[in-house]
Amino acid sequence: MRQDEYQKQDAVGLAELIRNRDVSADEVLDAAVARLDQVNGTLNAVIDRFEDEARQAIKDGLPDGPLMGVPYLIKDIGVWMKGHTTAAGARIFKQSPPAAMDSELIAAYRRAGLVMFGKTNTPELGAAATTESPAFGIARNPWDLNRTCGGSSGGTASAVAAGVVPAAHGSDGGGSIRIPASCCGLFGLKPSRGRVSSAPLGDSWNGFAVNHALTRTVRDSAALLDVSCQNVSGDNNFLAPPATPFVREVGRDPGKLRIGYVPGMLMSALPMDPEVGAVVADTARLCVSLGHNVEETKIEADFFGVRTKANNILSTNMAQLLNVVGAARGRPVTEEEVEGVVWIVAQDGLKLSGVEVAEAFAAVYQFNRAIGAMFDQFDVLLMATLGQIPLKVGDLSITRIDDKDAYTEALYRFIPNTQPFNISGATAMSVPLGWSKDGLPIGIQFAARSGNEALLFRLAGQLEQGRPWAQRRPDDRAFAS
Repeated sequence: MRQDEYQKQDAVGLAELIRNRDVSADEVLDAAVARLDQVNGTLNAVIDRFEDEARQAIKDGLPDGPLMGVPYLIKDIGVWMKGHTTAAGARIFKQSPPAAMDSELIAAYRRAGLVMFGKTNTPELGAAATTESPAFGIARNPWDLNRTCGGSSGGTASAVAAGVVPAAHGSDGGGSIRIPASCCGLFGLKPSRGRVSSAPLGDSWNGFAVNHALTRTVRDSAALLDVSCQNVSGDNNFLAPPATPFVREVGRDPGKLRIGYVPGMLMSALPMDPEVGAVVADTARLCVSLGHNVEETKIEADFFGVRTKANNILSTNMAQLLNVVGAARGRPVTEEEVEGVVWIVAQDGLKLSGVEVAEAFAAVYQFNRAIGAMFDQFDVLLMATLGQIPLKVGDLSITRIDDKDAYTEALYRFIPNTQPFNISGATAMSVPLGWSKDGLPIGIQFAARSGNEALLFRLAGQLEQGRPWAQRRPDDRAFAS
């Protein structure tokens, strides 16, 4: 399969070609591997490769699933893949034993016929909005090698934006699908809490984190959610699969939506980048031109208070994780073994009392009611995904933190609007609808009530038709090795 033919297809398109015998799964995998060979030396998007295993899966006969033969990459955190170590971007996990079984999500991907051949780079323990871990190195943005590809699904975003695969696995605990989607000009949907099972693991970060994918096209995201939204007995959070497959929602008329336009930043008092603000305003006008009722609004919620309370919950999760690692190996994890933010967050968690953790959950529940009330007034909320264009590599490093408060303010200036929808469990998506004067992608976030991914897919399909983005690609000369 020629590289130009491979590059123009999305995952659904590749599956159709394979099913119609226009091309074989082996030929498609060859194209993906060739592209990976071409770009990964520069981008460092993929940190574990197993093409031989993928070729053997094809030889053994792939399941007759909806995405049969499509090459796919897995983010190296949060899911088990039989026979492979999950290092989670961390030195303390690099020598962990291979998993003895697949996570349910990986099993679902296998049933769909996906051909998994590598794992993507992620920051240590998914704790950053950039992907720059000492364990595996910096993953770079194909649009500008000096800019971050975002995090924590940064390697995934880099690989998809560079055309290694049309879609790949990601996860989102505070924006980790939507952040890199915005940085790399991709479509990134965070499903509702309970939509995708985390079995056999528990709900990551007390349910704040969810698994899904980053894609170039809306229909790929919908098709992947269709194959992964089967629940498993014992799931703590549960949403039944939709009566109508999500992929059928793409292209359907969303109707005249009530859209609440939020021009500012939710979790930061610092100014938004003017280029980002201009794209948000332009998107509001675009939605009006598409026939929607757009009204500027303000979300009446204690964003700064819940920011602190939610991060207390995350701190206890980090402390518990490091304690588990220490107990398993017979010696505590030390400060020298983890990055600066990871250590600080874990130490904060150790200082919290049970009452303080209970207070944090109480604040989260109250906040969720405030977010839920917004969806009584509006079908969809519209705002910036990020507060700034992609930062320069190193600007938000978590390796060494001299001033925790300054780091926190810099972090939330960059990601002011994503975490609220992890806290509330609502579904949200970043859509690549704008570009900076220097040609960097700018994503716009839309959020809907928990369980209403179908509405977001209908709206995203309409936006994709009105302002296509999938064939807009980085210049190969910038990053190909």
